[in-house]
Amino acid sequence: MIVRVPSVLDTAQLASLRALLRTAPWEDGRATAGHQSALVKHNLQLPQSSAVARQASEAVVRALECNALFISAALPRHVYPPLFNCYEAGMAFGDHVDNAVRQVPGTHHRLRIDVSATLFLSAPADYDGGELVIEDTFGTHTVKLEAGDLVVYPASSRHSVAPVTRGARLAAFFWVQSMVRDDADRGLLFELDSTIQQLTAAGAGREPLLRLTSCYHNLLRRWALL
Repeated sequence: MIVRVPSVLDTAQLASLRALLRTAPWEDGRATAGHQSALVKHNLQLPQSSAVARQASEAVVRALECNALFISAALPRHVYPPLFNCYEAGMAFGDHVDNAVRQVPGTHHRLRIDVSATLFLSAPADYDGGELVIEDTFGTHTVKLEAGDLVVYPASSRHSVAPVTRGARLAAFFWVQSMVRDDADRGLLFELDSTIQQLTAAGAGREPLLRLTSCYHNLLRRWALL
């Protein structure tokens, strides 16, 4: 399931975050890549230990906590602290698959990675190329969103970032351990939740809405891993 989450960051939040990142000590992105990914990864990344990275990460997490669509789509149990990357002209990230398990830096806590996410921080007009390319059972999907928009997709997906040919592509990226491990189950719950919201807005009767809501929560109760 691939879901676009618009306007995670508003104009003021974007401006503040980009101003913060302009002071960042960028490094070679291969410093945090595994052996296979390092062979195809060519970008810049903000060191996770830097004060700028921690402040920027906290700002993104606060925005995510307030976003109902993100919560509905990802059903997050744990969010890995967001990281930040920059692709300048000539940079790209070839086909790869995200690690299944990640340890939160500075802790003994490990996350099973169910959902991958990219939050676009640069406007599409600011750079050429740089599309996120996601492969799933339904084919290949090319994603290039407005600044402040987020895309979430299964972490099991093979994906890449197309070469940037002009400008710079700035983004936050992170992973989620979901309460619902299986992508198909998560997708079913998302469709059910979305339908309940649409029917509520359309003025549907209370009794059928209550039955659908009961189905949603009973399925979540059956599938949630806490």
